[in-house]
Amino acid sequence: MAKKKKAKTNSCVKCSGLCCRYVALAIDPPEDRGDFDDIRWYLVHKGVSVFVDKKKWYLCVDKKCKYLSGKDYRCKIYAKRPRICRGHSSIDCELDKNDYDYDLHFTNDKQMEEYMKVKFDNNKRSKLTPPLQFPSLRQEN
Repeated sequence: MAKKKKAKTNSCVKCSGLCCRYVALAIDPPEDRGDFDDIRWYLVHKGVSVFVDKKKWYLCVDKKCKYLSGKDYRCKIYAKRPRICRGHSSIDCELDKNDYDYDLHFTNDKQMEEYMKVKFDNNKRSKLTPPLQFPSLRQEN
C-alpha cells in the first residue's frame, strides 16, 4: 500500500495579508543632524514610520495593496503579481512573528526629536523648549 504524502501546510491560508498592508523602502542611513531632521519630516505624515533592521534604514508606508481581498486576504492578481510579491517567502512571513525585532523603530516625529537630542546634544534641552508629551505617558482626566 502506498503511503499518502503529507500535505504541505501553506501559512498564507491562515494569513490576514500583513505583508500586503505596507510598503518598506530602503533609505540612505542618516549621517548628520540635517539627515535625521529630514527623516523627522517623513514622520510628521500619517501612516509613515522609519525602522532600522540589521543596520539598514527603511521608510515604511502603511497602505494596503489594492489587490488584497478583504474577504479572504488573498491576492486578486496572484498569477500576475509583481516580482517583489513573487519573491516574498513564507519563511520570513510576518504571520510567524509576534513582533518585529527592529534595531530602531520610529513611529512619530517626537520620537526622532528625542533620539536626535540624545545623539547630538547629549540629551540637553533648551530652557525655551516645552516639555515633550507622549500620549502613552499622559494621564487621562
